[in-house]
Amino acid sequence: MAKLAEQQIHRLTIEGYASDGSGVARLEGMVVFVQGGIRGEACMVRLTHVGRTALWGTVKEILVPSPARVEPDCPYYERCGGCCYRHMTYAEELERQILSPRACLAAQSKGRAVDIPPCPMRTCFQRDVDRVVHSKAFRRLMHKTQVFLQPEGDHYRTRMTHTLEVSGIARSMARALGLNQDLTEAAALAHDLGHTPFGHAGERALSRMVEGGFRHYEQSLRVVDRLERDGAGLNLCYEVRDGILRHTTGPMAETLEGQLVRYADKIAYINHDIDDAMRGGIIYPTDIPVHISQVLGFTHGERIERLVLDIVANSQEGMEIHQSPEVAKAMAELKNFMFEAVYFNPKAKGEESKAEDMICHMFEYYCKHNDKLPCEYQDILVREGVERAVTDYIAGMSDAYAVEKFEELFIPMRWMIK
Repeated sequence: MAKLAEQQIHRLTIEGYASDGSGVARLEGMVVFVQGGIRGEACMVRLTHVGRTALWGTVKEILVPSPARVEPDCPYYERCGGCCYRHMTYAEELERQILSPRACLAAQSKGRAVDIPPCPMRTCFQRDVDRVVHSKAFRRLMHKTQVFLQPEGDHYRTRMTHTLEVSGIARSMARALGLNQDLTEAAALAHDLGHTPFGHAGERALSRMVEGGFRHYEQSLRVVDRLERDGAGLNLCYEVRDGILRHTTGPMAETLEGQLVRYADKIAYINHDIDDAMRGGIIYPTDIPVHISQVLGFTHGERIERLVLDIVANSQEGMEIHQSPEVAKAMAELKNFMFEAVYFNPKAKGEESKAEDMICHMFEYYCKHNDKLPCEYQDILVREGVERAVTDYIAGMSDAYAVEKFEELFIPMRWMIK
């Protein structure tokens, strides 16, 4: 066996003495520093849980990881004494020990478009969660429509609360299946970052105006790749980006974690849209067909529990997430009911045509007067064209900001004489 100093070591056990004179019968911990020694021979080590105390003794046990992708020459090595690199590999080792063989481990990630130094405490997927939560696009979700346009009540869902419900449902299923909760959470939190103001009404409007159509899941990926951080993007991991792009339609995500996000999205929006529609007096509990309720449950909580447990029970093997035929059929019928009773209901959606007209008028205006675009979109204008810049600007608007800009552009201001 090679010298310890030449290896990436996650953990070892040593018997010996500490440099402060205290006797050490047996210590086990994550290695920060190793100099010399192989199993059965003397070495000097420093373990994280005893700080910088040096230990001399005989190596009893060594845990060496599989080939790692992280290089030990961390640029912060002098400042952190190497713990940056060691903590990172230890967090990844914990995933190897507790997650299912089907899970996507952080150590197996295909990486980022731009390599960055490892974080002292977080895996790459944990880091992506934080990057999404701290983004401007994520904060704007609290002011974007879920179903009802700018509802006056305090308890209606917004795009933000929808996202949080998706994340919670997806994490619960990932936990039950032994999958990577961090990857699932990162993709879930970012899945709607590219959604337009006024919900799907805004998406329909942009689809009419943009050559080739507009799809919010593609815009979500563009937000994290190109628009955030003044054009630098969030530089998320490949698996998170894949989960974002494939959360709605088309081929399923490459990872089980990404597939869970697609199911969690449907479970969340169908059920919370029912709740909001009942709160708004659009439908009543007895309106839901009885044969659907007999399969999925009669209350909000019963339906979510039934759908989640069914996916967990039917996804124990293989590399695809499944529902049972009975539950999948009932869920599809419930979705069809919601389209007929809520999504196409004039009482709930009567104002959407006005919202679509607003989006279309603003799109035409900014295409003709592209000098009025904010400065951060001028680079996109030069590099990718006016249509792309206008689409990015309008898609990123909140409901209230879109109304404000429309009034500024098309509604005459009062002329007040004081």
